Amino acid sequence: MLDQGAPPFKRTPSAPPSPGLGARLMRRKPVERLVAEGGQGEGGSLRRSLGLWQLTMISIGATLGTGIFVVLGEAVPKAGPAVTLSFVIAGLTALFSALSYAELAGTIPVSGSSYSYAYATMGELIAWICGWCLVLEYGVSVAAVAVGWGEYLNELLHGTIGVTIPDALSAPPGQGGIFNLPALIVVLLAMAFLLGGARESARANTVMVCVKIAALVLFCAIGVQGFRSGNYAHFMPLGMAGVSAAGATLFFSYIGFDAASTAGEEAKNAQRDLPRAIMLSLVIVTALYVLVAAVAVGAKPWRRFNDSEAALAQIMREVTGQTFWGTLLAACAVIAIASVVLTVLYGQTRILFAMSRDGLVPKVFSKVHPRTGTPRANTVIVSLFCGVLAAAIPLGQLADATSIGTLFAFALVNIAVVVLRRTRPRMHRTFRVPLSPVLPALGFGFCVWMMGSLSAVTWVVFGAWMAVGLVVYFGYGHRRSRLAAPEVK
Repeated sequence: MLDQGAPPFKRTPSAPPSPGLGARLMRRKPVERLVAEGGQGEGGSLRRSLGLWQLTMISIGATLGTGIFVVLGEAVPKAGPAVTLSFVIAGLTALFSALSYAELAGTIPVSGSSYSYAYATMGELIAWICGWCLVLEYGVSVAAVAVGWGEYLNELLHGTIGVTIPDALSAPPGQGGIFNLPALIVVLLAMAFLLGGARESARANTVMVCVKIAALVLFCAIGVQGFRSGNYAHFMPLGMAGVSAAGATLFFSYIGFDAASTAGEEAKNAQRDLPRAIMLSLVIVTALYVLVAAVAVGAKPWRRFNDSEAALAQIMREVTGQTFWGTLLAACAVIAIASVVLTVLYGQTRILFAMSRDGLVPKVFSKVHPRTGTPRANTVIVSLFCGVLAAAIPLGQLADATSIGTLFAFALVNIAVVVLRRTRPRMHRTFRVPLSPVLPALGFGFCVWMMGSLSAVTWVVFGAWMAVGLVVYFGYGHRRSRLAAPEVK
């Protein structure tokens, strides 16, 4: 018989079921949360001190110089005189992606660039893959450009004091060297500027950008005197395959606007200025690239571009018959390429800052120094890694690895802009991609096509990098993600 005085039985409410693995991998970070966390780090906040001019200079600084001063000597043997067409194709591919970047940068003005855009639209796993590609893109790009800086430094030393740094200390292993000391030095110099603060680094970059533009204009003015129309007689000797292969190699020269988008949390008016800086810088850079490449091939037969990373200085010397102009260009290139290292290294640290704040990489990368407002530990760690990489790996392998990481990230951005249009159609946008989704689809298609032009070895390296990234994500980031915190209650 039941006890009439006993309290009625109460059912304990069951805990909500834990999300499955698929749901956890697809969890998205709300745009409002991304924007609200902007600038916040461990122990301090980033400072908003950059205007349109500084953002444009960061974008140009990260872009202008890489393809012209460094990789032209590698691209010309692949495409012949049609290397000018390779620059146009790479620039067109970049333009489609830049339009998508401009819309997302004005809508989600944060430091994570395409990583953050993917997190808001396609979920955590895709965001991690994108961020891991950006680590490859930025980190390897810094190293690739630093290698070319050493070549121009030797040109400068030879033209001024008649000595050069021995190959053992100025070339990477496999190319007659033991350790590329100049490449390490330029990365450490860039690190010193970044530790001083974003505004101070932007000022130094602006000066260097003005120097590099002046140097390229000077090259065109002198190089055109040696122009021979016969050098264009066989415009496309290696066919369209050579043009696309050269374009894929050159594409990493166009990551400047991506670097500008990483400054979203340090811009005074990011939603207004970021889209403008991205588009303005891309137009300026593409025009200069095509002009300088056309003059260079016109002044020197394409078969004589023998993988030299200091091709422009050599052309100046050959055209004038004097060492002075080549030495002057080498001096400008030393300054110009240093600005690429500075701005791309800046972008790398800010992407890791955003990933760390989300819990996907260790907290040390999001610690902000209270006095300078910069992620100091992050900057030192990234700089040392990139410096050692630059000192030990040949340029060609670095450039192609950068290209495939860049193209993959850009392809995801073109998808993200379409997804956000569908999921958040009423969100305020300071810039809208025209003819969407047609242009984003073209941007995606161009990226995939250019990725297919890269060598099998580059794909193997990329696949290995992705495999390592997935191991890191499932071993660390997946469990420590800040979006996972509510599920662990």
